[in-house]
Amino acid sequence: MDRAQIVHQNFLDRVKSGQLPPGRDPAGPLEAAEAVATYRAQVLSRALDQTSRAMQKAGEGFYTIGSSGHEGMAAVAGALRPTDMAFLHYRDAAFQIARADQVPGQQITWDMLLSFACSAEDPTSGGRHKVLGSKALMIPPQTSTIASHLPKAVGAAYSIGAARRHRPEHQLLPDDAIVMCSFGDASANHSTAQGAINTAGWTSVQSTPLPLLFVCEDNGIGISVKTPKGWIEASMAGRPGIKYFKADGLDIYDAYRVAQEAAEYVRTRRKPAFLHLRTVRLYGHAGADVPTTYLSKAEVEADEANDPLLHSVRLLGQAGALTPDAALKIYNDTRARVERVRGEAVTRPHLKTTDDVAASLIPPKRACAASNGPAAEARAAAFGSDLRAMEEPQPMSRLINWALTDLMLEHGEIVMMGEDVGRKGGVYGVSQKLQQRFGPDRVIDTLLDEQSILGLAIGMGHNGFVPIPEIQFLAYLHNAEDQLRGEAATLPFFSNGQFANPMVVRIAGLGYQKGFGGHFHNDNSLAVLRDIPGLVIACPSDGAEAAMMLRECVRLAREEQRVVVFVEPIALYPMRDLHAAKDGGWMRSYPAPEQRIALGEVGVHGDGSDLAIVTYGNGRYLSAQAQADLAAKGVQARIIDLRWLAPLPAEALLAATEGCKHVLIVDECRTTGSQSEALMALFAERGKVPAARIAASDCFIATGPAYGATLPSKDSIAEAALTLVKGAS
Repeated sequence: MDRAQIVHQNFLDRVKSGQLPPGRDPAGPLEAAEAVATYRAQVLSRALDQTSRAMQKAGEGFYTIGSSGHEGMAAVAGALRPTDMAFLHYRDAAFQIARADQVPGQQITWDMLLSFACSAEDPTSGGRHKVLGSKALMIPPQTSTIASHLPKAVGAAYSIGAARRHRPEHQLLPDDAIVMCSFGDASANHSTAQGAINTAGWTSVQSTPLPLLFVCEDNGIGISVKTPKGWIEASMAGRPGIKYFKADGLDIYDAYRVAQEAAEYVRTRRKPAFLHLRTVRLYGHAGADVPTTYLSKAEVEADEANDPLLHSVRLLGQAGALTPDAALKIYNDTRARVERVRGEAVTRPHLKTTDDVAASLIPPKRACAASNGPAAEARAAAFGSDLRAMEEPQPMSRLINWALTDLMLEHGEIVMMGEDVGRKGGVYGVSQKLQQRFGPDRVIDTLLDEQSILGLAIGMGHNGFVPIPEIQFLAYLHNAEDQLRGEAATLPFFSNGQFANPMVVRIAGLGYQKGFGGHFHNDNSLAVLRDIPGLVIACPSDGAEAAMMLRECVRLAREEQRVVVFVEPIALYPMRDLHAAKDGGWMRSYPAPEQRIALGEVGVHGDGSDLAIVTYGNGRYLSAQAQADLAAKGVQARIIDLRWLAPLPAEALLAATEGCKHVLIVDECRTTGSQSEALMALFAERGKVPAARIAASDCFIATGPAYGATLPSKDSIAEAALTLVKGAS
């Protein structure tokens, strides 16, 4: 028999017969009315679980992870405020239901059933996924996350104190709010969870405000692998900077009392706490998972005997708050009501087209206060002697620094963060003087953990800031890429555009470093970024364009709530010369603060019609060198700088190559998975002239004299161009 049916029948039989599980007497501050309301939330969560399973079997619903056994989270919700942002474990339906009771006007049963049915009218995801979440309830939606939401919970908690010091225009969280994030005992072992918990403690011991409540729902198993007994307490109780609390999630009185104590500690002390909550898991992990395939029948039945609803009936009866007969009536009436609502919810419309599904990939624009740019006095104070240097051409690194300074002067909600960005000014000096100019609150030196850096940015973006996190080298992103793929870029999609976490991620990367390399410092692959729907990728090739593109990236984040990655070619940071030593051919003057390059606007350099060289980043620099050599051999070329690698500016590229006889794509990324593949497809499908490409070898980059052996060069570009032009003519 289905375990869900067994649990249901056990509940009916044991309540009727009075065979309720033993336990402590009810104790604590939970009043009778609130206790009954908590039980109602638990029962509704259980009824929705049962209905969800029935809907899946009937073809009316889809893959689902249930909350049965974790209904004690309803008591945790009661101990928090509805203005406390909550990042929820996928088993926390009871928490969301209980919170809905705290906010007038909610139709939680209807809303959740629409989600189960993947109806386009689902108010959370618009039919894109069965998710917990609600804008009205301050619950950003999560999918089947393991622990990837913990870093952004740290960031959101940090943002509350930061907002007191620097008010963002779009602040969402009250000054006295706390942030709660919940997860399972198996997820606590994930490197992402460990990193976030470590970051919280690291921050706390430095007396930096971090009002964050971790809630670990310990049911003793992760899918089929048991958690060692006592492991969570042994590994978490002694964490520096984080206060440990322990409660029984089967006992709503105990769970409420301890959760209230933990929340009060976090709210008044502005320090993180860890609430270890005992739970059980009923029915198996998810969907059609059968627990008796990896647990003994005795173990499964022992958990079922500890059904939290049975404990609640006992406790409410002992407290004189609700008789068992009344509790049973609530249970049966709730099931009947859910079934009635299900009958209507399954008839509601679904998403049908690609446009329907993709409509929420890009968040809606938001109104922002107009800015006239930084005041002259503020600029003079911030820049000092650099104002005079602006009259002369400068390398890219310095122009990016000045652009960041102007942007931070203009927009007080911009916050930078990353390893070594502050006092050191970055590995390459790009962020020099910024911490002195704006203080450690706005230029944050973080610990060495890319997941935490991006999580800090995502969380601060939730609370109205415009974060500019830095990833020190492109290869280091791979330690944390899921923070972009699984969290930042998916949030608008799964929330139907109701939530966003705008940011501009600065990443130093690509190849051509002569003396500092290996694949960790010379990484020429952007495929992992290009594969993320909705993400904007920018890559400048000279200092002036870098400044103007960075301004557009900030505008996209600030006004359009976009997640943008700004890839800075390391080899071009210090570049001064183009053709000969000391010719200064690659330095540029600093463009006026109001100048920017719009998203999708490509750069065209030259007007030759024999050949269009389509490239970006270091490729533009090398192509400019090859352009002169080609001209000497009678080939007139124009260089088209992509600038924007995603979304690919297809129409602009086709227009820019109009009138050219040949197209050569120069791509410094590896042949497999590079931009050149999409560009070749574009010109094959829609172009009118022969196209060829030159890209890096499918190989990592070496350190030393062979640093450029696998990469396109001036000579290889010129050779490929001549072969294309002469071979086709």
